[in-house]
Amino acid sequence: MGIILHITSQATWEAARAAGSYQADTLATEGFIHCSTPTQVIGVANARFRGQAGLALLCIEETRVRAEVRYEDCDETGQQFPHIYGPLNLDAVTQALPFPPQADGTFTLPSLAPSQQGDEAA
Repeated sequence: MGIILHITSQATWEAARAAGSYQADTLATEGFIHCSTPTQVIGVANARFRGQAGLALLCIEETRVRAEVRYEDCDETGQQFPHIYGPLNLDAVTQALPFPPQADGTFTLPSLAPSQQGDEAA
């Protein structure tokens, strides 16, 4: 366990901060919030968010998440992705980093705090 990451729009993150908790649209439609480990997030960003501006990368301390976190392979990729089964409590978010695409539309991982660089997926 360690830091898990979630990509959202900056506007959605600001609305969550005002509301006091974060609930991605997938929580209602799929029953969980999609997350990634630091080694997985760029592949997800490039596949699903390529060229999108106005994004934020939420750095989440997994041990602080009050809802259940499960590692699952929902898309049959052979990779176990962390999923949060409930609203995300804001005090579990240690950083919300701007996550702009590069000129070609792809993403690179922004610098994470040293304690957030581990990738200790269960």
